[in-house]
Amino acid sequence: MKETLNLKSTYPYTQNRELSWLQFNQRVLEEAENPNVPLIERLNFTNIFTSNLDEFYMVRVGKLHTQTEDLNHTYIDNKTGWTPQQELENIYNETRKLYIEKDIIYHNVILELKEKGINNLKLNDLNPEEEKYLHNYFKDFILPQLKPYIIDSNHPFPELENLALNLFVKIENQTESHFGVVKIPKSLPKLIYIYNDSKTIRLSPIENLKKPKFIQTQKIILKYANEIFNEHTVTHKTIIRITRKDIDIARINLPHNEDYLEYIEKQTKLRPYLTPVRLEIYRNGNPTIKRMLSYYLNLNYNQIFVIKSPLDTSFIEEVIKKIDKKEFKDLLYTPYAPQLTNQLTNKPIIPQIKKKDVLIFYPYETTDTFLRLLNEAANDPKVTSIKISLYRISKESKVIEMLLKALKQGKKVTVLIELRARFDEENNIQYTKILKENGCNILYGFEHYKVHSKICLITRKERGKLTYTTQIGTGNYNEVTSKIYSDFCYITSNQSICEDAILFFNNMEEKKLGGEYQKFLVSPCKLQKDIINYINYTIELVHNGENAIIIMKMNGLTDINIINALEKASNAGVKIKLIIRGICTLIPGVKGHTENITIISIVGRFLEHTRIYCFGREIESYSKLPPENLLNMYISSADLMTRNTEERVEVAVPIQDPKIKKEIYDILDFMLHDNVKAYRLNSFSTYEKNDNELMVNNAQDEFMKIAIKNKYVEKESRFSIIFYSIKEFFSRIFKF
Repeated sequence: MKETLNLKSTYPYTQNRELSWLQFNQRVLEEAENPNVPLIERLNFTNIFTSNLDEFYMVRVGKLHTQTEDLNHTYIDNKTGWTPQQELENIYNETRKLYIEKDIIYHNVILELKEKGINNLKLNDLNPEEEKYLHNYFKDFILPQLKPYIIDSNHPFPELENLALNLFVKIENQTESHFGVVKIPKSLPKLIYIYNDSKTIRLSPIENLKKPKFIQTQKIILKYANEIFNEHTVTHKTIIRITRKDIDIARINLPHNEDYLEYIEKQTKLRPYLTPVRLEIYRNGNPTIKRMLSYYLNLNYNQIFVIKSPLDTSFIEEVIKKIDKKEFKDLLYTPYAPQLTNQLTNKPIIPQIKKKDVLIFYPYETTDTFLRLLNEAANDPKVTSIKISLYRISKESKVIEMLLKALKQGKKVTVLIELRARFDEENNIQYTKILKENGCNILYGFEHYKVHSKICLITRKERGKLTYTTQIGTGNYNEVTSKIYSDFCYITSNQSICEDAILFFNNMEEKKLGGEYQKFLVSPCKLQKDIINYINYTIELVHNGENAIIIMKMNGLTDINIINALEKASNAGVKIKLIIRGICTLIPGVKGHTENITIISIVGRFLEHTRIYCFGREIESYSKLPPENLLNMYISSADLMTRNTEERVEVAVPIQDPKIKKEIYDILDFMLHDNVKAYRLNSFSTYEKNDNELMVNNAQDEFMKIAIKNKYVEKESRFSIIFYSIKEFFSRIFKF
């Protein structure tokens, strides 16, 4: 393996996107060793880490791998000057370190769980009775489903499915030796639960386990590998898992005269057997095994990782689902149910929206309000049409249910659905077919631009005039993820915003990417330019002798044009505060470049997903200012990443209602002072805890408490009263 090349950045204040993402996943992993996180939730963070890494290798490493094979183009990272191969070498090195860390953390958590009565058995933990029982279970139920495959001159190495577990062995008989593979069927249970009442050993009940005792099925298969290849002697054995690069449907040109829906459906079926980019081996790092697998799969050694913890950790989800929640309540997060917003009564929503804008804050508040709005629109005889853009929806979608109800009630329903939402293509294809069969007007994304915007427009005819209600979100119309993703749902009848919503859907129907909007910032044509204009506006404020501030929250920052504009603003004296959960290629605190920029990342119980962009004058308090002096504020579906600003259709909407604007500012301010779940990015491109011993502030916990208290304050936002009382107290001992 070549030595990793740590070349100097193209800019002294930028870092590599992929390494920044690996840093994010390391922060996820650190939650798994955080003693303040409940123990079972710590176990779950190891699963989130593994799932994240799987997708990263399929998508990002897969893309870099493709670029190394492209002889017609030379790809250079504009942040570091690295070639794709140099990026890959750095990724492999960092991944190896993360695996070592994950192995240690996982095994420590498993030991702590054992002390608490949750026993994830190892093979040497089994007593003779348990071993006999499991052996019989293997012979009766597992072995009949296994098909051994011996590799020889007549039987080449088989196609192994992406992310599937396989038994790999070296076998010998009296005359020769071979390698063999057994695909572990997905139909097999991931875990075998056992119950010992001293009289007999049997399968444990599958729900509400009070003393869970289980073993992974793959360990049983590994133990009895000799019985699978019963005419040979197994000399080496292990479990392997291959990761294959993912297909980038968005970049494939649609062939002429081919149905778009059928084409996307056909492309998704290629996913399980594309080029391998990673091989994981369970425990057995035998050189012979590594050498042969490297040969069979055409992988370099630096793409092969020997891991001492489970390759597939999805079984953890099953454990969490089946354990007795009362028995182990201290090892789980305190249950939290998203609250109904108190901004609306039980009366019809649309008339209330005419009087005021409403902001719903997921997951602290529930999606039921938006679903009630759709249901109301479906049943309202005065509603003539519903238009909505869908990116990711749940497998059992209530949103789709409401849209189908509207169709049955005779409404005209238009759905702009993005079939290329990665890993959700099949779900979106299925719902597209159902909607079309029921008379829905279906629109698709553009050939080279995914539609990632989250917008809904309801049209109502009253006294011969059309009135509109518009909803815009920072996250997907997905009732499942909205319980764990932090997002905004903004509902308004503001005339200029509704007119922009009408224009947006008209442009989408006419396949127009451009368009002049009154209020919306829309990519790929204008959002990037408008954000830079707002950054330049803060520079002008400084030049005019005023204090200026930029506060932005997003999931990722990679757009080099926006990064350069922020560097310029920092040098001009603009104070810049960024909350970036994941990828951040901007380095703060670099002398002469980014000294006025601070960046934090919050990783906690909920996935931070809101995108908020604020620009304006910096003052001591925004609580009693007139509207014209408040920050210019937008919420959006877009991160400030090149894929969002240049390759997707995104919408950012201004928040003009002073009360909602203050509420969002308070939320941002609370997060900026989080010192429990926040990490601060330093000028050395590493993250450190945002600690302060004088105060404790866990923003997500506070937002739950505030939503439960659910106090409605007429003159000030729900969040501001509580926040400012806390802030006033702590300001006496620590200056914010």
